[in-house]
Amino acid sequence: MKKKLLISVAALLLVACSEEQQNKLSRLGVTWLEGNYRVTYADGSHVKSWEVRDGKVTAEPDKGYYYFWIKVDGKKRYVQTPIGRSYIEEIQ
Repeated sequence: MKKKLLISVAALLLVACSEEQQNKLSRLGVTWLEGNYRVTYADGSHVKSWEVRDGKVTAEPDKGYYYFWIKVDGKKRYVQTPIGRSYIEEIQ
């Protein structure tokens, strides 16, 4: 019974949030998850994707960007991409 009540309250709170607030919450959820991700930056016809393996993508919502580390030719590279033009997919 408590579990159903908790789920109901959480759902009501989420519905009460504006779309912008829901987006901020979803970005924060990505911040601390470690795993495999494809981060894609898209601006018109310019599209660039990176794969993050066994790492995390960190959001900096106040500054408006995601940042993460990738490996290129055995070297770690730092990547920063704007939140507004990027999306993140979890991959296997």
